[in-house]
Amino acid sequence: MDVHEVLEKTVSGLGYELVDVERSPRGRVLRVFIDKPEKPRGVDVEDCALVSNQLSRVLMVENFDYDRLEVSSPGIDRPLKKEADFERFAGSEITLKLRLPFNGRRNFSGVLQGVHEGKLRLQVDSGEVALDLANVDKARLVPNFELKKSSDRLV
Repeated sequence: MDVHEVLEKTVSGLGYELVDVERSPRGRVLRVFIDKPEKPRGVDVEDCALVSNQLSRVLMVENFDYDRLEVSSPGIDRPLKKEADFERFAGSEITLKLRLPFNGRRNFSGVLQGVHEGKLRLQVDSGEVALDLANVDKARLVPNFELKKSSDRLV
């Protein structure tokens, strides 16, 4: 089993979603980004500590070589990697970069409309575009800094 499979199995077994994995150029630092969709405010320090402790044990047993393990939330500009991510965040503003240009462009920003039959639908200033999901190199949520009121308290 490769490291990504071990990470995916362990993280999902703990009830979290594996969002992304990064390795430093020499592979000495392993960065793991986790999420818990049903948790409204996202993962916290305790979640990261729990996953980090479990991953440390599993990686030691599986004999994977690394110097440092870092576990964190994906942040407010969360990367979108899997088709399920694009479906989950439909209605959100995103930025994306394509591997190959579409109509002479590689960079797009707009409101994600969802995914249908391998095509990502994005509402941009000039209308809606349908982009091949397989052609997406990088995609991220655009942070929303609007303050929301909940029963006269800022949350």
